[in-house]
Amino acid sequence: MSSMWVLETPQPPPDARIAYGEAPQQFTELRKPKGKGPHPVVLFVHGGFWRAEYGLEHAGHLCADLTKRGFATWSLEYRRVGQAGGGFPGTLEDVASAADHLMSAAPSLGLDLSNVVAMGHSAGGHLAMWLAARHRLTPKQALYRDAPLKLKGVVSLAGVLDLAQGAALDLGKGIVKTFMGGTPEQVPERYAVASPAALQPLKLPQVLLHGTEDDTVPLKVSEGFHARGVQQKDPVHLVPLKGAGHFELIDPRSKEWPRVVQAVRTLR
Repeated sequence: MSSMWVLETPQPPPDARIAYGEAPQQFTELRKPKGKGPHPVVLFVHGGFWRAEYGLEHAGHLCADLTKRGFATWSLEYRRVGQAGGGFPGTLEDVASAADHLMSAAPSLGLDLSNVVAMGHSAGGHLAMWLAARHRLTPKQALYRDAPLKLKGVVSLAGVLDLAQGAALDLGKGIVKTFMGGTPEQVPERYAVASPAALQPLKLPQVLLHGTEDDTVPLKVSEGFHARGVQQKDPVHLVPLKGAGHFELIDPRSKEWPRVVQAVRTLR
């Protein structure tokens, strides 16, 4: 099975595209199950190392699969590195705005705001986990927002959950430093508000799925985040997927995909 299938195959079209801002990248894609609802929601954040060349198109396959299983999906697009306003803080401000837009949009769309799970892959795993962590920010910190969207839980698929570690590992040929505008030593205050690892404990359920053979984001990133969470008595669960690489986790045809669906269902 080609792990690149999700990147190369046109996605099933969404039911609606909903703008949450003025920039062309500031929109979400909605897919809804049949029936009037209210439907449980998976808020999905795509990966691609925060780079402009990777958009949300490849996420359409997994979102369509989840919708067939009874979940509405709210797939986020956002400004990325290489686009005006992309990188820190714009990318994080965008995912926050896209998530919070769900609160005003949900009632008319038949979505259940009390049953929203965030999920993201790779860099999107970072952004989804950050959405689950941002309630830990204080009013004096950058990126703070009053009354953000409440999540029932979060699923990380090979997420870059510790930005300082990601910078040290030189993930994506130095993309963390580009995304953040410097190293952890140069801009520590940015890493303190943007890295989920710096905001632990999150105090909501987290499931981390990660392939043992992932050569894009190594398993030890999730292992370290999990170990710190356990030490802090956070409700975090690690699921190593033996033999899996990076892209099987977002391919609904893969043998690993049922584990992803199971993770979402455990958080409902």
